[in-house]
Amino acid sequence: MLVVDDHAPFRALARELLQSAGYEVIGEASDGRQAVGACARLRPDVVLLDIQLPDVDGFAVAAELGAQQSAPAVVLTSNRDAAAYRGRLAASTARGFIHKPELSGALLDAVLG
Repeated sequence: MLVVDDHAPFRALARELLQSAGYEVIGEASDGRQAVGACARLRPDVVLLDIQLPDVDGFAVAAELGAQQSAPAVVLTSNRDAAAYRGRLAASTARGFIHKPELSGALLDAVLG
């Protein structure tokens, strides 16, 4: 799994939480360009991707990753709830969405289904 978020404390929390739930976190990125590069290098199965990144919108990153041949499963995250992104989430190539305060291994399992 690759964790993409511009806030280092959230990346650390997500890494700890997801590793304790049995996920292997193989990398982190702090913006969209780093995420695309890290995906090319590391080939993660899952990308936990913040929607609001400093350089590129998370939806654009998800679309770029989704167009790749061996595309990872992308799960979008935000401090805003899903209602703020309803139409964009429905049109996204992402597997699903998790509100950051609700992040857990069990919820990620459910989204990845």
